[in-house]
Amino acid sequence: MPERVLSQKSIRIRDVAKEAGVSTATVSRALSNPELLTEATREVVFAAIRSTGYRVNKAARNLRTRQAGAVLVLVPNLGNPFFSQILAGMSECFGDSDTSVLIADTKDQAQSGKLFVDYFLDSQVDGMICLDGGLSGHELRQFSDNGLSDRIIFACEWVHDTCLPSVRSDNARGARLAVQHLFDLGHRKIAHVTGPQENVLTHARREGMLAERARLELPVKDDWIIRGDFSLESGRQAAERIIAMEHRPTAVFCASDQVAFGLMSTLSANGLRVPEDISVVGFDDIELSEYYVPALTTIRQDRRALGRKAATLLMECIDPEPVALAERTAPVVVDVELVVRQSAAPPAG
Repeated sequence: MPERVLSQKSIRIRDVAKEAGVSTATVSRALSNPELLTEATREVVFAAIRSTGYRVNKAARNLRTRQAGAVLVLVPNLGNPFFSQILAGMSECFGDSDTSVLIADTKDQAQSGKLFVDYFLDSQVDGMICLDGGLSGHELRQFSDNGLSDRIIFACEWVHDTCLPSVRSDNARGARLAVQHLFDLGHRKIAHVTGPQENVLTHARREGMLAERARLELPVKDDWIIRGDFSLESGRQAAERIIAMEHRPTAVFCASDQVAFGLMSTLSANGLRVPEDISVVGFDDIELSEYYVPALTTIRQDRRALGRKAATLLMECIDPEPVALAERTAPVVVDVELVVRQSAAPPAG
């Protein structure tokens, strides 16, 4: 007898139950709480799902559970390659939970005038991960006033003076590792190009650098701390300032790899060799760092781990029985490591 073929539109959960020889309740349980079933029963049900082509009606399920089945991720600059691996880590985690991910560039969104709280109020998302520590006080108050603060996670960056949970790299330790490495190579004249003035990462990395410089009793010159903004352009501008100095540093620790690339290319264009004349260390270990010439010595952030941990923490927040906010306020800190390549060497002479 030829196999009965059901059209995609007509397939219902009862068809799966009939195919598997189980009740509709068992099929529903296999989809929502598979751990409650034996392995044999799960295999039978999922085999029936595959053979019938049954697909879960997410809209109906979300309506029943009063959840949107989606989360919002705020990124300060989608053009920055740093964020790619963080987003990939989140995608891995949310993909396993069948949760959709919406991504918004905070710069573009701010210009449009749309409030991020509207995504919640319009029932488009169940929670939010924010990679932007520059979120305004007005936005944060909007979340608090609407009782939504318990569904927000900060990742990578964070906001001071808030109780919102966060996942971040050990930025201060990374800065200390960078300065220690240059010191071990023999450098004593070490400059630092910072990130944006008000950024939390800038402060953490600068404080780590200052602490290690003091511990090692390195000489201090005010013009060896140069303000930047994590961009290629700020690296170029920093290089021009260093070139013009009467007493140049022999090494530079940059607050990001992008800054380091702008710095090195401008030094090279003006006849200064890296690392022969000036050594350079970056921070982040983005993909280009390994392939730049010379390959960049840098501080590696485990960006996929940052993304996965932030996604896991958010899923705990939007779970039907979420972890109490008081239990989640301590930041989750991801370790960093020094990656030694060719852009740093002992000073000449």
